[in-house]
Amino acid sequence: MAETIFITGVSCGLGHGLAKVYLEQGATVYGCSRRAPEELIAQGLIFQKIDLADAERGQPELAEWLSGVAQFDAVILNAAKLGEIRDMQATPLSDLRETMEINVWANKWLLDTLFAEERLVQQVVAISSGASLSGSRGWNGYSLSKAALNMLIQLYAGEQPRTHFTSLAPGLVDTAMQDYLTNLPTDERYKPLAILKAAKGTEQMPDGESCARRLIGAFPKLRQSASGSYADIRKLG
Repeated sequence: MAETIFITGVSCGLGHGLAKVYLEQGATVYGCSRRAPEELIAQGLIFQKIDLADAERGQPELAEWLSGVAQFDAVILNAAKLGEIRDMQATPLSDLRETMEINVWANKWLLDTLFAEERLVQQVVAISSGASLSGSRGWNGYSLSKAALNMLIQLYAGEQPRTHFTSLAPGLVDTAMQDYLTNLPTDERYKPLAILKAAKGTEQMPDGESCARRLIGAFPKLRQSASGSYADIRKLG
């Protein structure tokens, strides 16, 4: 029986790759983002335009769109905002609030809506980052939000025992986010930039579709760990 999948942030990058691979595998895929991925829609993606920064409009739109869907085999919370690489002291509160809104609070109302109507969700994978643990200088709002996302997933795991939850760091992925990071000038204050620049264009930084294939293959293995756990794809073997 074909799987039913829900993915956020399907217009580009990893989310686009995940939707493409699942569609190739014959899954029924629901995807949302701010921009419509026309080529995926042509391939059968069930798409809804939703702005995750706008909970007031986004949540009722999501609820109406998914009304009548009885279950999801996997929910992948992929959409996120990086923000500008700069020191915390130089980062406006408005920027931090917007990052938290998209990377954390949107995932709360997404999950609340997904679990409404007694809908069964078999597995939730929230795309996290090594930045949630490293505390690297310059990755301020992104690191804060991904650390909070890890805890959000752990808290929901305690409330939804029928669902298996994981916060998963996907490793380096060649996306628009990496284009921004690797085009920044070298700066001794922000040491990960040198690592990213060296990885760009190599096997260490696969494209979104290649990374998606690896992640999808690893999703069943995630269920061997405690629900609510954090995992790094590079350490799963």
